[in-house]
Amino acid sequence: MEVKINTLTPELFLDLYTSVGWDAPGIQQIKTALKNTLASFTAYENNQPVGMVRLIGDGGMSFYIKDFAVLPAFQSKGVGTILIESIEGYIKEHIDENWAVSLELISTKEAVEFYKKKGFEERPCEWDGPGMFKMLR
Repeated sequence: MEVKINTLTPELFLDLYTSVGWDAPGIQQIKTALKNTLASFTAYENNQPVGMVRLIGDGGMSFYIKDFAVLPAFQSKGVGTILIESIEGYIKEHIDENWAVSLELISTKEAVEFYKKKGFEERPCEWDGPGMFKMLR
């Protein structure tokens, strides 16, 4: 398995995004999102794209995992793990070695246990408030 950085096209994004049953945004919205992404990561198995994730954030204190999708036939086969490892490696390469940064996400219910195994904490937690979001239309 191989992970390539910043090779995610709008069309490939759309294919992977809809493969997990999510309602897709329009192609222009995807193009804008990709243009403003810090880095995108695409996992390939035998040159076939099987998973993706975007990293957004400020590059200094806060990073956010977005649009993490793995083809259903490749779930529970290490694709998510290699994508998380790629994100963490990328962040460590692009920040000062003395910095501590926040890596955040909003999980689907089905993926909570996966993220917990990777060291993420559920929100709310004992020391902080809940993760929250608001959709604007």
